[in-house]
Amino acid sequence: MTGSSGSLMQPPFPFRFINSGFHDGYYNMGLDEALLEGLAQGRSLPVLRFYSWKPPAVSVGYFQGLSEEVDLESCRRHGVDVVRRISGGGAVFHHEELTYSIIMPLGHPLAGESLQGSYQRICTGIIRGLALLGVSSRFAGINDILVEGRKISGNAQTRRMGCVLQHGTLLLASHADLMFELLRVPREKLKDKCIRDVKDRVTSLKALLGRDIAYEEVANALAQGFCQSLSLEGIPAPLQLEEETRARELAATKFATPQWLYSR
Repeated sequence: MTGSSGSLMQPPFPFRFINSGFHDGYYNMGLDEALLEGLAQGRSLPVLRFYSWKPPAVSVGYFQGLSEEVDLESCRRHGVDVVRRISGGGAVFHHEELTYSIIMPLGHPLAGESLQGSYQRICTGIIRGLALLGVSSRFAGINDILVEGRKISGNAQTRRMGCVLQHGTLLLASHADLMFELLRVPREKLKDKCIRDVKDRVTSLKALLGRDIAYEEVANALAQGFCQSLSLEGIPAPLQLEEETRARELAATKFATPQWLYSR
């Protein structure tokens, strides 16, 4: 599927649906890259994937300095992995959330010509999925989704190998106090104020719905949301052996290595 032919495509757009469940951060990032490689090499349809993190993890953006962003000793103490993404953006604490990744050729109609346009278009899938759960939300800024002015989803994107990879989070529950133990606050005396500010600016499905909500319930709603808002034809497609093997190889030889983690 090339960029030139992608512009001629009409909806519904066939996408592989992969729900890979809970894995450590190194595997999660390895699988994103393995699926990106597979699409770039013409071995796969575009992909919509849902997953989560076990154990919890902090991911830092591609361009961030690790020591400036993360308290590594606190992460070790709490059993939290630290991984560097191939996408940009800020440091994120992944715990009790659903993460999605969507991968398509640069020439795909849903990719769009501008970064801002593609963010806004792709995020309509999350907005529609939230609506199916009874939550009204809107796109804001460059890449956030807000509910009543409070952030519930952040998103990041990279464009490489002739493809677009966008991934983002949807908070099932919020853990602001623990997050501020793991991430560095520039001025320690403002730490309590920062925590209060984050609690005021961030929300979660648990807070909005007044109940615990399972990962699978949210994954099902988001799958419907992406199909409805982006005119996707979802094709359930389990991972192939070579994809699984490549994901584990990338996890071990790239994402879990000090060379990659400390590369900025």
